[in-house]
Amino acid sequence: MTSTTATRTERTVEVGRRRIFVTEAGEGTPVVLLHGGGPGATGASNYSRNIDALAEKFRVIVPDMPGYGRSSKDIDQSDPFGDLAMFVRGLLDALDIERAHLVGNSYGGAAALRLAMDRPDRVGRLILMGPGGIGTTRALPTKGLNALLGYYGGEGPSKEKLSEFIREYLVYDASAIGDDLIDLRYQASIVPDVVANPPLRRPSGPTALRTLLRMDLTRDRRLADVQAPTLVIWGADDKVNRPAGGPALAKTMPNCDLYVAARTGHWVQWERADLFNELASTFLGGDA
Repeated sequence: MTSTTATRTERTVEVGRRRIFVTEAGEGTPVVLLHGGGPGATGASNYSRNIDALAEKFRVIVPDMPGYGRSSKDIDQSDPFGDLAMFVRGLLDALDIERAHLVGNSYGGAAALRLAMDRPDRVGRLILMGPGGIGTTRALPTKGLNALLGYYGGEGPSKEKLSEFIREYLVYDASAIGDDLIDLRYQASIVPDVVANPPLRRPSGPTALRTLLRMDLTRDRRLADVQAPTLVIWGADDKVNRPAGGPALAKTMPNCDLYVAARTGHWVQWERADLFNELASTFLGGDA
């Protein structure tokens, strides 16, 4: 799919107690792109290969999630996905949007799905790419998820740890990742406020079990009641969130289609951008 470079605007929006940095492009039906939770992630960088293509048909809204980029750094660690769902709802309120399509990768996918359960009236269609929170308490964490959650542990963040996570676990073809991307993500990952309060980390303390159970969205009985038309896209070689989550969602959610991308890792929208952009444009446009 070919696309021209869309005109983008950037601004900071007050969303409750937070200041949220937002990139926008295009006009029409609003589509919110929610990025993953890897170290140094931002909205515009995670969707760098998708914004222009989608902006040809839609109003594309790309926030830095709380805890990331140029947005406020606080997250309710007792119920992270619930807090993120509340943030998305607040962002829609701040932008005077009643209902939007949601596209979420990994951490962002979990936020989108939780909002669809909490406030189905605010969600149009869903696209979920390797979403988090799918069967997370039913098996040991993957090596990729351990690498993600352990980034700020031990001796702390380093460019070597970040390079290993992205090249070994985030994508199928490590040769596609340039050093400039590693450098950009690393600098974003070592902002003092982030190092002091990492947005995505292992639950700990006396409420850790309760938090883990809240973060396993497949344990929420409301999942089977989500009526939003949903497209799940999962990389067959995802090493962060297990591809088995795709069939689990398709079996549980009444209006869920599943696409498994061969020779693709966790970052489908980046590795297989042309494929993703065509699937997303067609699905969000209401076509079969």
